[in-house]
Amino acid sequence: MARLRRSRPSKKTAQSPADSGAQGAQSGKGIAGLPLPSPSAATNLVIADIVMRAASGLLRKRMEKGMLIKSYDSARAEKLVDGRGVAATVALWGASRLATRSPIGLAVIAGGLAAKVLYDRGKQIQTDRRSRKVPGTKA
Repeated sequence: MARLRRSRPSKKTAQSPADSGAQGAQSGKGIAGLPLPSPSAATNLVIADIVMRAASGLLRKRMEKGMLIKSYDSARAEKLVDGRGVAATVALWGASRLATRSPIGLAVIAGGLAAKVLYDRGKQIQTDRRSRKVPGTKA
């Protein structure tokens, strides 16, 4: 019996998404027909990456301050967000990279955060119990 082969598009006729983007860059038009900053596609990607990272960083800081303002005054919230050291920043960056790269990394980071939350709540309960005890009485 003869087997039928599936026809595959040849590499020459298949157009990848990168090719369609290259055609848009050659025309010098971007989204909604706006001109791109550079005729080089690589330069345009670098510019877009820098803009996206800067915007996400500003949004993240604003969101962190907004969450802390609910519990603290604005000066204390600003100090907590802006007062991070280099070690804390690198640790947060590493944890976020580990969590986004693999499901196992996400499980490790989520487990660590859950353990930290339970530890903090346990400490708070201990502190509350100690503060309720009246000195000079036996418990």
